[in-house]
Amino acid sequence: MLERAMKEHASMDVIQNAMGVMGPWHIVIAVALSLVKFPIAWHQLSIVFLAPPTNFSCAAPISTTNESTIMKCYVDTGNGTMEKCTSFKYDKRIFKESIITQWDLVCDREQLANFVQTCTMLGVLIGNLVFSIMADRIGRKRPLMIAIGLQSLTGFISAFVPWYELFLIFKFISAIATGGTMLISFVLLMEIVGVEWRSIMSVLFHVPFLLGHLMNPLISYLTRTWDGFQMAISIPSIFLLSYYWIIPESPRWLLAVGKLSKAEQILVKAAGRNKIPVENVKTAIETYETNARIKHKENEKTYNITHLFRTPNLRLKTICICINWFVCGSCFFGLAQYMGYLDGNIFVNVAVSAVVELPGTIVVLVLISRVSRLRILISGNLLSGISLILLTVISNSTLTICLTNLGLAGMAISFPTVYLYSSEVFPTVIRNVGIGLGSVCARTGSMIAPYIATMGKIKPWLPPVIFGIGPLLGAALCLLLPETMNCILPETIEDGENFGKKKNRENTSK
Repeated sequence: MLERAMKEHASMDVIQNAMGVMGPWHIVIAVALSLVKFPIAWHQLSIVFLAPPTNFSCAAPISTTNESTIMKCYVDTGNGTMEKCTSFKYDKRIFKESIITQWDLVCDREQLANFVQTCTMLGVLIGNLVFSIMADRIGRKRPLMIAIGLQSLTGFISAFVPWYELFLIFKFISAIATGGTMLISFVLLMEIVGVEWRSIMSVLFHVPFLLGHLMNPLISYLTRTWDGFQMAISIPSIFLLSYYWIIPESPRWLLAVGKLSKAEQILVKAAGRNKIPVENVKTAIETYETNARIKHKENEKTYNITHLFRTPNLRLKTICICINWFVCGSCFFGLAQYMGYLDGNIFVNVAVSAVVELPGTIVVLVLISRVSRLRILISGNLLSGISLILLTVISNSTLTICLTNLGLAGMAISFPTVYLYSSEVFPTVIRNVGIGLGSVCARTGSMIAPYIATMGKIKPWLPPVIFGIGPLLGAALCLLLPETMNCILPETIEDGENFGKKKNRENTSK
């Protein structure tokens, strides 16, 4: 039934008929766009190696007692007088230099290291918003090139700045560009592949991000300094500027803004590479012109974020989905950073955490077309939540690392699933707004994640408890949501409000 529905949709999509559903032309573009995810992972998860846990001792003033000054911010200078440390000596056996040792981000300046990650995630959020506006106005290709260039340039410059404040500014600008590359590359991919490939490609598109996460500890191991690491993750983006000659503009956007001749050139090229009759292109252009006049009259009414909350059923679904987005953002990025604070080799710990995310993604890829979206989401949340709660009663370091990795694996299952579910449960007229709001919630969660990840210095059980409660709450809220698999997707606000209600009524009557 699902395959038949997809084929019917494809037959109605004349643009897809013109360029094909999936062929050599699509594969080249999909592979090229997926490479963008490498620097996205490097920059978003860089805080683990820019500000790794560092042992320090007070270098001045000198303590007059025999008491150890390791990891202390005040020392006894005699007569019971405690003075604040003004300079520090750092353990540089693993990392020769980090932003902590560079700018003394310890004691009362300790949270400034976490603030770097907060600014990074805020930059990603702003980049999503700014570049989404740019992409709608001037196309997908040019903003993508701007974002790639800006990401590389500002990321490279930040490795040479002498002051923390200046580093923060360039890191923030680089994060804005990272948010732009993330959004536009995904949108462009979804606009060229056929509808039956979108769910699979949305999951596969995340794989390079996991590989980028896996490369981070290797890059850090080879550089051993924060500035060397920052340069290493920024330089490769320069080569992605070659996309100007590889990646075409989105033919759907060109048609939407009336640039028919340019759209036709791209569609003809796509048809040729995919061995599709050129007549399909002419038919697509003519059909689109006719449909565009009709749709222009129908779509005069505009919708905004408030429409997500105006009706009770849609409001409930929006709140439940946004909480799940928040949980995914806070837990995924928080646990990725938390791995750096566990006992053992930091490079091995982070590498293992990246490896265990891959099976989670494969699970989603295999099950997404066969199993209920909500069952996958609930399973991922429960796996993550239960694993993290168990950490509070486990003292063995090996088991701690294993359970934390299971928590990350659960988030690797939940994150792509909640993205796909959101694209199906929100009605068409506010689908982009709904996904955008969910993304904002995820970024908000990732902004506070560093502070939770470092709470282990207060009480060791705090990070796993806080991170663990979130997925369990997300799983419970899924019980209030309707299933979307094999369902006709809602189009209007009324459809969105009624979506899921009919099934409940039928079940009640039975």
